[in-house]
Amino acid sequence: MNNYSFINNVPDHLQLQDEVTTSLWPEFMMHDPVANKYWPSLFEFFPEFQISLVIDNEIVGIANSIPFHWDRAVNDLPEEGWDWVLKTGVENYKKDIKPNALNGLQISVKKDFQGKGFSSIIVNELIRISRINNFSFLAIPVRPSLKSKYPLTSIDEYITWQRGDGLPFDPWLRVHVKNGGKIIKPCHKAMYIPGTIKEWEEWTGLKFFQSGKYIVKGALNPILINKDMNLGEYIEPNVWIIHEIEH
Repeated sequence: MNNYSFINNVPDHLQLQDEVTTSLWPEFMMHDPVANKYWPSLFEFFPEFQISLVIDNEIVGIANSIPFHWDRAVNDLPEEGWDWVLKTGVENYKKDIKPNALNGLQISVKKDFQGKGFSSIIVNELIRISRINNFSFLAIPVRPSLKSKYPLTSIDEYITWQRGDGLPFDPWLRVHVKNGGKIIKPCHKAMYIPGTIKEWEEWTGLKFFQSGKYIVKGALNPILINKDMNLGEYIEPNVWIIHEIEH
């Protein structure tokens, strides 16, 4: 494994991370209204929880996380997953509500460095950060990395798929399980991305001549087009994974 280090709270960190992630996500994923509203707050209110993995002065992987307060069972974490926890973490901060958990919003590794164990290193750094902040757990609404290849399969069925060794079929779910994470349940409405027909045609490069469900590259579920309402909607399912923190 290469020598590596982590950085946080550095000048222009948001822009530096954007340079890593922009090429990794489908265009439509950049248009979640909750993300667009609250994402800059991560670097304003929680700069120490936005980390980048550096090798030879190059950022090769990143993680964005947000502290939040949760006083119920983890099985009760909401269906609105990703959108909910980003908004909740920011609102907790503004109301001076003390957090007791950390949420991982994004973990990404540059394509040239994928498959080399760096994602596990980043997960374990988030676990370490959770421990030193005395958080009780690290929660992550995980976007399964291969689910977009099976958009007609429900997320409930998909997370039951296993390899011969009993580990999850999905590589990203597998990374978390290997590092002690527990699959809790799907969050079926983790992200909600609405747009006009024209916007969806621009985001996808497709033409939508009639209403209905469409499979879009990179989407975990089909998108729903309603020509009468001039509306396209994408509801993304994720999977709640919990890493209990030992102190």
